[in-house]
Amino acid sequence: MSNILLTKDTGAILGPVSKLLGYIMEGIFFVIDKIGVPNIGLAIILFTIVIYLLLMPLTIKQQKFSKLSAKMNPELQEIQKKYKNKKDNDSMMAMNMETQAVYAKYGVSPSGSCIQLLIQMPILLALYRVIYNIPAYVGKVKDAFFPLVDKLIAEQGSVEFLRGFSNANMFAKQFENENFTGGVTSYVQNTFVDVLNKASSAEWLSLKENFSTLSTDIDHTTSLLDQYNNFLGLSMSNSPSFTFGEARASGSVLMMIAAFSIPVLAALTQWINVKLMPQQETNTDNEQQNTMAQSMKTMNMVMPIMSAIFCYTLPAGMGLYWVAGAVVRSIQQILINKHIDKMDLDELIKKNEEKAKKKMEKAGKNAEKMTAYANMNTKNAGMASKASVSPKLSQEEKEELVKKSTEYYNKNAKPGSMMAKANMVRQYNEKNNK
Repeated sequence: MSNILLTKDTGAILGPVSKLLGYIMEGIFFVIDKIGVPNIGLAIILFTIVIYLLLMPLTIKQQKFSKLSAKMNPELQEIQKKYKNKKDNDSMMAMNMETQAVYAKYGVSPSGSCIQLLIQMPILLALYRVIYNIPAYVGKVKDAFFPLVDKLIAEQGSVEFLRGFSNANMFAKQFENENFTGGVTSYVQNTFVDVLNKASSAEWLSLKENFSTLSTDIDHTTSLLDQYNNFLGLSMSNSPSFTFGEARASGSVLMMIAAFSIPVLAALTQWINVKLMPQQETNTDNEQQNTMAQSMKTMNMVMPIMSAIFCYTLPAGMGLYWVAGAVVRSIQQILINKHIDKMDLDELIKKNEEKAKKKMEKAGKNAEKMTAYANMNTKNAGMASKASVSPKLSQEEKEELVKKSTEYYNKNAKPGSMMAKANMVRQYNEKNNK
C-alpha cells in the first residue's frame, strides 16, 4: 500500500471502495461549502452518519444473528454432549447433520456473522483511508495548497527543505521515485501537497521564514486550511498529542484540555457502545464457551483504553470519526435492541422451521427423482444388454456368434499376450453362460 496521499489507494479491493467513499465525502464537502460552512470536521461527522446508515441493514442482520445464537446455543451444546466421546465417522456425520438441522431451524448460517464482518471490513478500512487522506479525495481541500505549491516547486532548495520536515520520511519513496526526479508535474505537485498536509504549525512558520518571497501565498494557504481544518478550536490535521505539546509550550490551559477532549470522548463513547452491545452469557457446563465469553469481556474493557491511546496519537480528524462512529453505533444499537425486543422469536423460529422443512422435502424429492432416474437407466441398460443377444436365437446361431467372436479376438491379439489370454477367458465365460 502506497503512502502517497494524493494518488489515492490503488489496491484491488480497497482502491475502488475508497474511491466510492471519496465521492461521498467530496459530495458532502461540496454541499456544506455551498451553504457557507466548508469544514472538514463537520464533513467527517456527516460522512460517518451517512456510511453507518448505509451499513445499518448489515448491522441489524448481525444483531439478529447474535440474538438467535443465544437462543440456539443450548441446543447445540446438547448435541455436543450427545456425541462428546464419539469419534467414528457415523457419529461425526450424525452430529454434523443434527447441527445443520438446528441452524436451519433458527434460520442462520454458521458463517453468517463472519460474512457480514467480511463485507464491513473493506468498507471500514477504506473509511480510514479517506478520512486520513482528505486532500486525496476532496478536490476543494487539495486546491487550497495552490498556487503556493507551484511557486514553491520553482524555488531553489525547496525539495531539500521539505525533506527536513518531521513527517517527510513517510514520503521518502516518493521523493526518490523516477516520476519525481524526472520532474513529472502532477507527481511533484502531489508529493509537495502530501508533505505540506502533514506539516506542523512550527514547520509552516519555518517555511515562511525561509521563503519570505512567498509569505503572502503561505498566509493565504494557511488561512484556508485553518478554515477547513479548525473544528471547535482543534485542527483536524494535527494529533491531540501535538496540540497538547504546543499548548503546554504556550501555557494555554484551555487548549491542553481541548487536546484531551477527543481521546476522552473516544474512550467514553466506545465504553457506552460496548455496554449496549448484546453480551454473551457464560455457561458453567461449557468451558470453551466460558473462556470465549471471558475473553470478550476482557476485550470490551481494553477497547475503550486503546481507543483513547489511538485517538491521542492519530490526527484529530480520525479521532473525531472514531467518536462520531461510536455515537452513531450507540444510537443504532438502542434502536436495533428495541426492534429485536419487539420481535416474536418463537414465531420467527417457527417460520424458519417451515422453510427448512420445505427445503428438506424438496431435496428429498430431488434425491428420489435422481435415484429413480438412475434405476431407470440401469434397467434400460440391462434390457439393452439382453436385447443384444436375443434369447430367441437357436443353439446353432449362438455357437456361430461365439465362433466369429473368437476369430475376431484372435486376429486382434498377439498369441501369448495378456490380451489374448483375457480374450480366451472372456470367450469361455460367454460360451458357458449362454
